[in-house]
Amino acid sequence: MPDWARWFAEALSYEVFLDRYATPEQRRRWDAMHARIVLTPEQKALLGGFVRRMPVFVLNGAWCGDCINQVPIFDHFDRAAPAFEVRYFDRDAQPELREALKINGGHRVPVVVFLSEDFQEVARYGDRTISTYRRMAATQLGPSCPTGLVAPEDRLLGAVIAEWLVEFERAQLLLRLSARLRELHGD
Repeated sequence: MPDWARWFAEALSYEVFLDRYATPEQRRRWDAMHARIVLTPEQKALLGGFVRRMPVFVLNGAWCGDCINQVPIFDHFDRAAPAFEVRYFDRDAQPELREALKINGGHRVPVVVFLSEDFQEVARYGDRTISTYRRMAATQLGPSCPTGLVAPEDRLLGAVIAEWLVEFERAQLLLRLSARLRELHGD
């Protein structure tokens, strides 16, 4: 079981992660995607209403098209939710962590780990949302790896934002309804 407190302490903020790992061209794509993401007033209100501290750990790669298309969403969530602390790690920089977070036997990204305030693992989710998998299943057979060169259409982007928000909300509600944490906080 990973020592999440140690890993979280070593993880990077969104900007520092990109400054350290993205090439100028990759950074351009990350920034372009970040600019396309718009949270609705309802999404911002939901995120702003979260009260339980929730460290969130994201394993990803600056080179990864799936990460370019999804991870900027998490920065928007982090900015809208004072209870969140989202931090990032490069998949290839830490082989031990990469191994611990395999999905279906593979080194997939992004992988998001939701933690409690005392660094207990609450949930993990990755690498693509159901809308993305449905689109892929409808349009192609066999393996593929998006390059991030072509951004998803607006409708898919909206669905991906909403699906990731459900995962963040689910983890927050797990924390809010935790008997252990409710007793600790008297709520």
